Amino acid sequence: MEGFAELGVFGLFFSAFLAATILPLSSEVVLTILLLNGLSAPTLIIVATAGNVLGSLTNYALGYWASLGVVKRWFKISEDEFLQAEQRFKKYGMLSLCFAWVPIIGDPLTIMAGILRVPLLWFFLLVTLGKLLRYIFISYIVLNVA
Repeated sequence: MEGFAELGVFGLFFSAFLAATILPLSSEVVLTILLLNGLSAPTLIIVATAGNVLGSLTNYALGYWASLGVVKRWFKISEDEFLQAEQRFKKYGMLSLCFAWVPIIGDPLTIMAGILRVPLLWFFLLVTLGKLLRYIFISYIVLNVA
């Protein structure tokens, strides 16, 4: 993660983008390092949010354009598991996209949104809102509590 931090805002953007895909990365560490090094919190929040949202849009596109069989193989899920995930998404609705930042469930949630053809504008707005609020919260904690 320090390698990303050495790249400054560009490293934050790339770490946030990759963290929102199926890769197991964390942009919070990079954000924290950059905040503690005195970089502008508003700039970092915008950059992290943009990168993370673009990563989620990549997942959405995978769900939208990849065949269901391919998605199931990538995530190694059975037909029953897929149906349960689909039912949960339908039960909680599009507002669940505000939680696309949550580890483990966020990536499949954004892929499911693509599979279910959630309108792109709603996807973008809800995912952006959730991720923006998360980065604001993290920045506040780092700068005021740490």
